[in-house]
Amino acid sequence: MEYHNPVLLQECIAGLNIDPEGVYVDVTFGGGGHSREIIKHLTTGRLFAFDQDPDAVQNSINDERFVLIQQNFRYLKNFLRLHKALPIKGILADLGVSSHQFDIAERGFSIRFDAPLDMRMDKHAKLSAINVLSDYSDEQLKKIFKEYGELPNAWKVATEIVKQREFGAIDTVFKLKAAVSSCAPKYKDNQFYAQLFQAIRIEVNQEIEVLKEFLIQTTEVLDKGGRLVVMSYHSLEDRLVKNFMKKGKFEGELEKDFFGNPITPFKIIGSKPIVPSEKEVKENSRSRSAKLRIAEKN
Repeated sequence: MEYHNPVLLQECIAGLNIDPEGVYVDVTFGGGGHSREIIKHLTTGRLFAFDQDPDAVQNSINDERFVLIQQNFRYLKNFLRLHKALPIKGILADLGVSSHQFDIAERGFSIRFDAPLDMRMDKHAKLSAINVLSDYSDEQLKKIFKEYGELPNAWKVATEIVKQREFGAIDTVFKLKAAVSSCAPKYKDNQFYAQLFQAIRIEVNQEIEVLKEFLIQTTEVLDKGGRLVVMSYHSLEDRLVKNFMKKGKFEGELEKDFFGNPITPFKIIGSKPIVPSEKEVKENSRSRSAKLRIAEKN
């Protein structure tokens, strides 16, 4: 099964600073590219991986040091406790949607193929993209298009969808594109549709809530000196990761102790996020917008 090449592979491995005897977690297993590389660096150490997509099971690694947990990584702490794996030495999260999910038309993630508007990472989840487009009010739609898609004309798009659904369900990729075609800017229509689909996908999979829940748990499961390595692909996620690594929270001022020293669970490694080389972007277009941030538990 074709999955994407792992993005910034060597940079992720270097960022984890692997102890061959330590316990590591890859919370976004997917095709298993990052996990396979982590395992090569372990001796008696163990690797746990999370993925809620049933398709990912086919990529599982046949190695006694490896455990694949078929769950959303918002349940990180519970499952690591269940496996008596705490504390851990490092966590890797690659927040992108895998090429495999985009390439399977019936999953409804891609703007390229006509298919039912599904977009669920977990096929057992109740909320799909069809539900969002059928049931959300214009106010709710505007909010997700503005916040998650960063669409400047979010209100116009939301109004148009509410108007068009009076004529029949907007339940396929091409019906959605047709419904909002009047809102797409000339020559930038592909980018517009990509942002629109991103917004709906984030809402369907509660990606922002999940990311926040996960990041908060990292401070509880990582050992002192343990590494948190996170790769994000859009500014919304990257902002949350950056703030959390810097301040231990998502908004507000950095807290300080009595002596004026910052109180933060992490020390940031590197002054700037790591981005792919021109060569990598050429070989793997999916890596184009990737930003990798690394922090060490204080």
